[in-house]
Amino acid sequence: MLLSLRTPCRNRTTAGEAAARRWVKRAEGVSLWLAMLLMLFVHPLYAEASETEDAGVLYLANGQSQWQEPALILDSRFEVSVSGPIAQTRLTRTFRNTSEQWQEGVFVFPLPEDATVFGFALKVGERKIVGQLQPREKARETYQKARDNGQKAALVEQQRPNLFTNRVANIPPGEQVVVELEYQQPVMFRHGEFELRLPTTLTPRYMPGLPRSRDNPEWQSGWALPTALVPDAASISPFTVRQDDVHPSSHRATVRVDIQNGLPLAAVESPSHRLDTRIDGARADVRPEAGTILMDRDFVLRWRPLPSQQPEAAVFHQQWQGEDFLMAMVMPPAGVGPVLRRELVFVIDTSGSMAGESIAQARSALLRGLDTLRPGDRFNVIQFNSQAHALFSQPVSADANALARARQYVRGLKAEGGTEMASALSLALTMGDTSDESRVRQRVFITDGAVGNESALFDQIRRDLGDQRLFTVGIGSAPNLHFMREAARWGRGTYTAVSDASEVDSRLNRLFRAMEAPVLTHLQVQWPASSGQQASVPANPGDLFQGQPLIQTVRGVPAAGELTLAGILPGGRSWQTRLDLGQAASASGLNRHWARGRIDGLMDSARLAGQSPDEPAIVELSLRHQVMSPFTSFVAVEEQPSKPAESALARTDLPTLQPAGTTSGMLRYPQTATMAPVLTALGVVGLMFALALLLLNRRPAL
Repeated sequence: MLLSLRTPCRNRTTAGEAAARRWVKRAEGVSLWLAMLLMLFVHPLYAEASETEDAGVLYLANGQSQWQEPALILDSRFEVSVSGPIAQTRLTRTFRNTSEQWQEGVFVFPLPEDATVFGFALKVGERKIVGQLQPREKARETYQKARDNGQKAALVEQQRPNLFTNRVANIPPGEQVVVELEYQQPVMFRHGEFELRLPTTLTPRYMPGLPRSRDNPEWQSGWALPTALVPDAASISPFTVRQDDVHPSSHRATVRVDIQNGLPLAAVESPSHRLDTRIDGARADVRPEAGTILMDRDFVLRWRPLPSQQPEAAVFHQQWQGEDFLMAMVMPPAGVGPVLRRELVFVIDTSGSMAGESIAQARSALLRGLDTLRPGDRFNVIQFNSQAHALFSQPVSADANALARARQYVRGLKAEGGTEMASALSLALTMGDTSDESRVRQRVFITDGAVGNESALFDQIRRDLGDQRLFTVGIGSAPNLHFMREAARWGRGTYTAVSDASEVDSRLNRLFRAMEAPVLTHLQVQWPASSGQQASVPANPGDLFQGQPLIQTVRGVPAAGELTLAGILPGGRSWQTRLDLGQAASASGLNRHWARGRIDGLMDSARLAGQSPDEPAIVELSLRHQVMSPFTSFVAVEEQPSKPAESALARTDLPTLQPAGTTSGMLRYPQTATMAPVLTALGVVGLMFALALLLLNRRPAL
C-alpha cells in the first residue's frame, strides 16, 4: 500500500523535474541570445567610449607615457587700447612649424564673453591679406578649397560668444604664418572700479548627454564626442595639457594695455599678474612685469579713478556711414532700502574641474555667504557634481545650530565627478515656500561654469525662475564667464568673478551687499522723440544693483536734446534724471557694440519664442557692420599656391594649457555619460547570467 502510494508521487516529481529542466533550458537559451544581443549593443558603445578617450589626440605617447611636443609652436601678442567705454584689442598669433611636413594648425581659444570680433588678416612674410566676412558655410568652402589647392589660408569661426576656432592651412616646414584678430569689448565698471579681462586658456567643459558619432569629423577635432545635449562638443573640447607638455617657447603671450579714458587715475592693479605700470595723469601704459606670460589664466586688469573723479553719468557719440550712435552710462543714486528677510539657497560646484585652488575659493565664498545671514532668514546648501545633494530637504531658519552644521558641511566638500548642472538648478529653483511673500527668494550659484550645454541651462533658468533671483560667482583662473553673465541675466541677478583666493572677501562682500535689494527698479529710458526704442540695446534694461551702472546704446539719435531716465528707488520713492546729449564725448566702435547687442537680442527673441534664430536677419546685420556672429566667419586666402602638389599636409590640433591652480586630473577630461550606457548594458548582461544561474540551481524538491 505504501509502495502504491509512493510510486505515483515519484512519477509526478520526475515529470515536474523534467518540465522544470525544459523551462530552465529555454530560459538559458533566451538568456544566451539576450546576452549576445546586449554584447553586440555594448561593443559599439565601448568603441565610442574608447574613441572619446582618443578623439582629437594631439600627441603620441611613447613607452614612458610622456607627451610628445606638437609640430607647431604658438606665440600670442595682445595690444589693447582703452578709450572711453570701449577697449579695442589686436590679437596676433604666430604659428611656427618645427616639423619637416607642411602643416595645418587648428586652435580653439577663448575671448572675452562680450567680445565683438570685427577684423581678421593673414600675414605671409611682408604681405598682409585682409580677411573677408562671409556666411559660415561659404567661408568654410572658401578655406577648404584654398587649403586643398595648396594656398595659405586662415579661417576663424565662433563656437560660443566667448569661444572661437582658428584654422591656418599650408604652413611650410621650418617657417611661420601669422594671423591678426581684432576685437572690442565694453570695459566693465562697478563699485567705482574699471575691469578688463583677457582670457588665454579655458577650463575643459563637461558634455552631458549620450554620445553619438561625429557627423563631420574634418571640422570636429576635440577630445569629446558630440552628444544629444551638446551636438558641437567635438568643436569646443581642445585637449588640455601641462606647461611641460609643450615647447618651452610655446603658449606664451606678450600684453600691452594703453589706458586713456579721460579720468585721472588713482591706481592700476591686477589680481592675476605682477605689473609694470607707468601712470601719467589720465593715461597709463601697462605690461606684465615678467615681459611674457604663460597662457594658463585670465589676464585681469583693474583701475580706479581718483575718488573725486568717480563718473556718475557719461554720454558718447559716433557717426558711422551717415548714422548716429549714442551710448549712455548712468550710475543710480546710492540708496539703502529696508533690510529684507531672505530665503537664500547656495549652490556650489564640486565637480572634478573645480579640484585644486578652485574648490578652496568656492568653499571660502560659500562660508562668506553664510556669514551674511541674519535672524529671520532661511537658507540651504546644495552641492553638485555627477549628482545634486541638498544639506536640508528644504530651506531652514538661519539659527546657530543650522549654521554650524552648514559650515561643517561646507568645509568637508571635495571636488570630484562630473558637472550635472541641470539637476542642481532644478533642485535649487523648485525648493522653498513660494507662498511666503515676506522673504526675497535668492539663489547663489558658485561654479567655474565648465559646461557645454549653456543654452539648455539658460532655457531652464528662464522656465523655472518664477519670482526668484539668480546670482552667479565665477571661480578659478579661467572661468566660463559667458555662462556666468548670461545665467545671471536670465536670472535677473548679477555675476561676480573671483580670480584669486586673496580677493574672495572683497568681491563677495560687494556681491552680498548688492543682493540685499535692487537700488533702482522699473527702469524707463526715454531718448528724444526722433528715435525708436526698438533701436536701443538692451531694449529693456533690468533692475540695477548697488554699484552697477545703466548702459544703453541707441542707433539713429543725433547728439542733441535730452535723455530722460526714471525708476523706483528702495522704499518706493520715484527717481528721475536727465542728460544733455549735446555734451556727448566722441567715441569709436559704438556701431559694432550696437550691432553685437542687436544680434544678441535676436538670439534672445528666438529663445523666448522657442524658435530657431532669424539667420538671414543676423547675417545681414553681421555683414553690414562687419562683426562676427554665430552664422558668419572671417576667411583670408593667399592668391598663389605655395605648397607643392606632391607634398602631404599634416594636421596639428594645438592644445590649451591646464588652467593655473587646477589639478592634473583635468588633462584628459572624461566624456560625460560615455561610460554610463556601457556600464548599464554590462550590468544587464550580468543580471541575465545571474538569472540563468539562479534558475539552474532552483530544482524542485523531492
